[in-house]
Amino acid sequence: MQQTLVRLQRYEMVMCQLLSRLQRVRLSRDIFVAASRLGDGVLWYALMAGILIFQGVSSAVVVAHMAATGLVATLIYSLIKRSTRRLRPYEADPQLMPATPALDRYSFPSGHTLHAVCFSLLAIAYFPALALWLVPAVILIASSRVVLGLHYPTDVIAGGLLGFALAQISLVFVEWVQMYF
Repeated sequence: MQQTLVRLQRYEMVMCQLLSRLQRVRLSRDIFVAASRLGDGVLWYALMAGILIFQGVSSAVVVAHMAATGLVATLIYSLIKRSTRRLRPYEADPQLMPATPALDRYSFPSGHTLHAVCFSLLAIAYFPALALWLVPAVILIASSRVVLGLHYPTDVIAGGLLGFALAQISLVFVEWVQMYF
């Protein structure tokens, strides 16, 4: 098992090094930095505000659902980060230079990816037409985390899976509440 983890770590570092080369092209770096910054929360706050503005007061339940799930997601990923304490790729390899600062100390799982997947799935569940805009945003945000040297691929995969699970659980919970209350 230990050998498998060591091999996986080496493979991930090679992936990080290869993908970080995308930073060398200014336009590419700027796109990934912008995607990462949108994933800091700006996009999700704007999305919720936009839903309220364009869908009216009746959409407050949707926004409350998204906000509550986002809060739970933040609590869960913070607990996981504190318990795993995985260093970020740029800390393990000084040749990797992050083009934007990390928002917190540890790498596993990717909170940006977790929130991108979670918020997007919730928004799309209520407003399917948003998929056209949100799916590319999720892909850019998730890939930006590896390209910018802030996360390993498994951090992003784990964040995506966790975001997916939390969105699905919250959708089932809301459906259950609506059926019985």
